Amino acid sequence: MKECETMSWNALKQKQPKIVKILTNSFKKDRLAHAYLFEGAKGTGKTEASFLFAKSFFCEQDSIEPCGNCINCKRIDSGNHPDVHVIEPDGASIKKGQVADLIKEFSYRGVESRKKVYIVQHADKMTAQAANGLLKFLEEPGAMTAALLLTEQIQQMLATIVSRCQILSFSPLAPMEIQAQLPGHIAEPLKKAAVSLTNDIREAERLCSDEWFAQARTMVVQLTEELRRHPYEAFLFLEDHWHVHFQERTQHERGLDFLLLWYRDILQVHYGIDRTIVFGDQKERLKQEALRTAESRTLDRIEAVLEARRRLDANVHARSVMEQLVWKLQEGSTRV
Repeated sequence: MKECETMSWNALKQKQPKIVKILTNSFKKDRLAHAYLFEGAKGTGKTEASFLFAKSFFCEQDSIEPCGNCINCKRIDSGNHPDVHVIEPDGASIKKGQVADLIKEFSYRGVESRKKVYIVQHADKMTAQAANGLLKFLEEPGAMTAALLLTEQIQQMLATIVSRCQILSFSPLAPMEIQAQLPGHIAEPLKKAAVSLTNDIREAERLCSDEWFAQARTMVVQLTEELRRHPYEAFLFLEDHWHVHFQERTQHERGLDFLLLWYRDILQVHYGIDRTIVFGDQKERLKQEALRTAESRTLDRIEAVLEARRRLDANVHARSVMEQLVWKLQEGSTRV
């Protein structure tokens, strides 16, 4: 079992107040379900909640807020409690043998008590055989046993498993909350860009540390400048710069995501709510664009980017997608 980061219910409450209320009330009333399904995006606190649950379940102080100091709390924090079992994908999936080993553990009494907790990370990655094997436990739970299944893709799970769990949906974090948690040395423009594209704080931090990501953002600003100042030379920019930087399909998707954020920022300025714009370091340019471009034209450009994204998702060649998009974005452009 991996070492887990120490957290409290009070701390998690800042991110997931409804989840914390449900779980802590269940502890207070001694009405815990035998199986929970924690579902939601990365970084929303599912793993923290699962280990907090285990600590409250085993804490020697018999308190809802685990003390963090007793031997059980410390063992869970260090990842080596004998009655807390974690299953994670072995490679790309959770295999039948892993679940079989876990079921075997079910038949044993707890090492130091009758209690046991099982945490299944990425439960949607169970093979069909593994998932069917897990049903045995879910259908015949032990009186002092709790199963916690974690997933980001609940739609990928067997309906029979989902139906036997109490489902707790973890809410996405607000962009400002994620931004506030990013390291202070990261530039604010990159933070805003990252949290606008992902709801996972770890992914946001990874994006901010990726030089390609920072260059991609700059490239989009440069393309919009070409479209404004030299609209008929934008194709040269595509050839000489854009297609050099954006090569893989996922990279082209990211470029379109940035373009969508740019035109949405202009729309935000149109509506007078520029405090939420992503390209904050380009605020003067955005204001100029809003002054010289009708709101309806900005909406047309947003729709053009969305259509380009749909075509890219349909496996249309990325070069063709971008060339047609630039044609549409050129319409109405004038020299200054």
